[in-house]
Amino acid sequence: MQAEEMSRAAVEALEDIKATDIVVLDVRKMSSLFDYVIVASAESARQTRALVSNLIDRIKPLGGRIIGVEGENAGEWVLVDLGDVVVHAMQPAIRSYYNLEQLWGGEAPKVKSAYQAHSG
Repeated sequence: MQAEEMSRAAVEALEDIKATDIVVLDVRKMSSLFDYVIVASAESARQTRALVSNLIDRIKPLGGRIIGVEGENAGEWVLVDLGDVVVHAMQPAIRSYYNLEQLWGGEAPKVKSAYQAHSG
């Protein structure tokens, strides 16, 4: 499975479970370890785990390999290593704090917590 195809399938899997603020970063010029970093938000640990489960269920039948999954127990930030694509499913506060988009050369996230979205 090509990196671009895996990236598209990963985004579709995240969209299926209503991930928000999905960002795909092309990091081929910055890293030889992987080609794309995908960052997505989930409003709860339950949703984060559901995103990861759906992602794995979508990638495996397409011939993709799941190299590893980290953080699934806590569910605040789960990383899924697909080889050429690395997916981060994060709760908004964690995502804002670690600011992975800016780290990988993108724009800083404009993520609101559920509380901020409803109060202002």
